[in-house]
Amino acid sequence: MPTPVAGRWQLNERHHRAALGLFLVIVVAHWAEHLAQAIQIYALGWPIPQARGVLGLPFPWLVTSEWMHYGYALIMLAGLVMLRRGFTGRSRTWWNIALGLQFWHHIEHLLLLVQALSGANLAGRPVPTSVIQLLIPRVELHLFYNAVVFAPMVVAMLLHRRPRQAERTLMRCDCALRTA
Repeated sequence: MPTPVAGRWQLNERHHRAALGLFLVIVVAHWAEHLAQAIQIYALGWPIPQARGVLGLPFPWLVTSEWMHYGYALIMLAGLVMLRRGFTGRSRTWWNIALGLQFWHHIEHLLLLVQALSGANLAGRPVPTSVIQLLIPRVELHLFYNAVVFAPMVVAMLLHRRPRQAERTLMRCDCALRTA
């Protein structure tokens, strides 16, 4: 855990680059699970209940646990909030876009969790159903959600590594690439 200096945590200063790297590993691993599931369904022709990604094959409860899905959505949201202060200028704008989209994704997972716990499903559906899932099937919807959160997050990270001079002077971390 980062140590406080003069009453501040150094997460968005000295530890920002490492924290972003760890966060990116977590996000990419989650992406890989969704992509593996999509390959199992669309390339290999597996039925959706058997297409569980990589970790879901030995641990099938992972795929059906609304707690696990909500927990990941919450971790994503917390990571985006905690790392936000380290961004400046254009990168902050893109990070904020990812944060806003993840906030909605988190709300959708909270709705799914409440339905799973209460047994009262949206629109009388037989299984917990999110709002957008009324229009788009769950597998495709989660691929979409992950893409629309991941894309601005990557743009933010790239802009953060290559800031304009005005943005660089506001940065408190050493994430920016060195200029010649």
